[in-house]
Amino acid sequence: MQKIAVIGAGTMGNGIAHVFAQNGYAVHLIDVSPTALEKALATIGKNLDRQIAKETITEADKKNTLDRLKTFSDLAAGVKDMELVVEAATENIDLKLKIFRELDQHTGADVILATNTSSISITKIAAVTKKPGKVIGMHFMNPVPVMKLVEIINGYATEKAVSEQIKQLTVKLGKVPCVVNDYPGFIANRILMPMINEAIYSLYEGVAGVEEIDTVMKLGMAHPMGPLQLADFIGLDVCLSILQVLYDGFGNQKYAPCPLLVNMVTAGYLGVKSGEGFYKHTPGSKDLIVSERFR
Repeated sequence: MQKIAVIGAGTMGNGIAHVFAQNGYAVHLIDVSPTALEKALATIGKNLDRQIAKETITEADKKNTLDRLKTFSDLAAGVKDMELVVEAATENIDLKLKIFRELDQHTGADVILATNTSSISITKIAAVTKKPGKVIGMHFMNPVPVMKLVEIINGYATEKAVSEQIKQLTVKLGKVPCVVNDYPGFIANRILMPMINEAIYSLYEGVAGVEEIDTVMKLGMAHPMGPLQLADFIGLDVCLSILQVLYDGFGNQKYAPCPLLVNMVTAGYLGVKSGEGFYKHTPGSKDLIVSERFR
């Protein structure tokens, strides 16, 4: 397996394309937006420059990585003759089902179709294809070039050989694979999102402030980032979407999203991506400043 297509040129897609290309794979990066593709290549270039500054790669490594990347706006052309397709589009079930229906038409019977979804059912995605045994979850963590974990999710029909092949591929990328089964939230988000939701409830109920909640978890539980800061980083809209998947999937009240989270998303306060969530985020600044709404 040497030829990889990645669908979606956003944060996750360009990170996945970066990692594959840096490890010697020929990569087709696909997005309907030419502007998004240009931005993705620029981001990959900047991230490679950071690696050069840290002396983990050379200028020649950067050139070789970028030479392995080709961009496409047309899905059919982009996936032609590829051996693995990794879908990393927006976390929207209708969009993902649409993409996998198209992939089913434009890829051969032996091509593995992976999705980077963090919560949507692999089994449901696979069911819209004629080869559900070749469909699997490949949940990379953000930022992809840095984070070691890849959560590999077997759908109900995923073939064991496919799972093993993706596991071995993950190791070749220098990542650590963890294989789990397809139930709401998988493992990463089934554990993480209730913690974030409980942190938001603690703020909502006046138990403690933003800084206090995050400091307790950083210093007391050895978390590198507090749950509210992490929620901002992930995107509060994404957190809400995953909690809704958990709540719908299990029907358990403990997964019900906090009303404060719902209000913040409705109002457009999404965290880093919008410039404000629990913290105020200024481009280029690493200062952690609590939003005025929570002071």
